Amino acid sequence: MSFLVVGMGMIDMTASCAAVSRLLGQVNDDQLGAATPCAEMNLGALVAHIGGLALAFEAAARKDFGPLTDTPPEIVDAPEPDWRQTYPARLAALAAAWREPGAWQGMSRAGSVDFPADVGGMIALTEVVVHGWDLAVSAGLDYDAPGEETLAAVHGHVATFTAEPIEGLFGPAVPVPEHAPLLDRVVGLTGRDPGRPIG
Repeated sequence: MSFLVVGMGMIDMTASCAAVSRLLGQVNDDQLGAATPCAEMNLGALVAHIGGLALAFEAAARKDFGPLTDTPPEIVDAPEPDWRQTYPARLAALAAAWREPGAWQGMSRAGSVDFPADVGGMIALTEVVVHGWDLAVSAGLDYDAPGEETLAAVHGHVATFTAEPIEGLFGPAVPVPEHAPLLDRVVGLTGRDPGRPIG
């Protein structure tokens, strides 16, 4: 997997992580088997993925290399038993780690892949923002989407990739009208159709 360096500055993930935490607090246990825009994951697996990526990218921000950064992500069937308490805490820690200027400098690693740290920060932010959308549409919840500045940064980051699917990140882009809301254009670039029902 290769990455294009785009010279992004620091971006505060606090609001984006908090929005996903609020969504997690509204998911009912009987919804965990629901379909999601991620074909290989039901809602329980998606929740587990969010909890896992928060740990991995916090470690990447701190350059704390080890099992959390050197192991490719795996799909698990369900989140951990205490996910309602631990996953929001992990998301808060993720945001805090990327508020440190050093997190965006040098090289880092996640999922056993090395990358420039600023690219890693954008990958982490994109994961949070896009999976927040996945979570909301899968559970029928309102998404307190990030502001235009954050969405513009994510859109610019995702647009640097080709329109081909990238294993472990997203599928081929779905055409979305240029006048569509910025969030719709972001999720379209990551292979999601904002106009298609889930299931």
